[in-house]
Amino acid sequence: MPTSPAVEIIPTTQRSLNKKKFHVAPYVLILPAIIMLLVAMGYPLVWQIWASFQHFGLAQQFGAPPDFVGFENYVAVFTSTQTWAVVARSLAFCLVNAILTVLIGVGIALLMNAVNKAIRLILQIAMLLAWAMPVVAAVTVWIWVFDWRRGIINYLFGLGTHNWLGTSLSLYFVATVIVVWMSVPFVAFSVYAGLTQVSEEVMEAAQLDGASGIARFFEIIVPMIRPVLMIVILLQVIWDLRVFTQIRMLQDAQTPLNSDLLGTFIYRLGVGSGDFSMASALSIFVLIITVLFSIAYVIQLVKEDS
Repeated sequence: MPTSPAVEIIPTTQRSLNKKKFHVAPYVLILPAIIMLLVAMGYPLVWQIWASFQHFGLAQQFGAPPDFVGFENYVAVFTSTQTWAVVARSLAFCLVNAILTVLIGVGIALLMNAVNKAIRLILQIAMLLAWAMPVVAAVTVWIWVFDWRRGIINYLFGLGTHNWLGTSLSLYFVATVIVVWMSVPFVAFSVYAGLTQVSEEVMEAAQLDGASGIARFFEIIVPMIRPVLMIVILLQVIWDLRVFTQIRMLQDAQTPLNSDLLGTFIYRLGVGSGDFSMASALSIFVLIITVLFSIAYVIQLVKEDS
């Protein structure tokens, strides 16, 4: 009697082995943080969007009902030449500061990666002190440094009584010094952390093959730390676009004409003029710009991951 061939029983198929199991625990753990963000940020955002479609001035602050005006606030804001002048100045200030911050931060990170431990520790402590200094205290010190009567800058360079805050251009220069000085440590530490992951064997092999220092930087280091560079560039652009404290304190010291950026212009519209609806409309515009920058970064991350 013929025997039947042996039948191999496979308890699980290859597809079931590759199938990912859904875990509920991570979503449960992150749920409280999501709820806190929605409560802390969702309500103010919804209120601001609603206020941008209303006439909301000083009278409404004392209980008067606001009038719904639709897109009237947006039309008034974006048909004003002053608004677009502020937007142009803000974008230029943002890009210049972000580029300078990243370039100097990357340079310091490369320096920390090349020097010995003692010098690297001194650099790290110095940057930590600059980074940890409160914004108001830092701006106050820099105002003293650039003071037109007793400032050390005028004394060292023999500039007499040059007023650094007397014109918009020189005020932006002082603001750039302050913003870059306070932002470089974050970029330097982030990029240095990425540099520690670059293989020394790969760098030595490239050097033995005759690759110059510039070639090793652009062809080996930059591709390996590109995710770090992208996130620090994105954060710097967002932070520099929304800069407020530095400009506002410099204006309080001495306000030249046409020195507002987006942050101080929104403040002047809302708190200064009492037109909170116009300030809300412009704030939503800044939010849209920030979201567009973030979307571009996310799309690039998805492309690299795929």
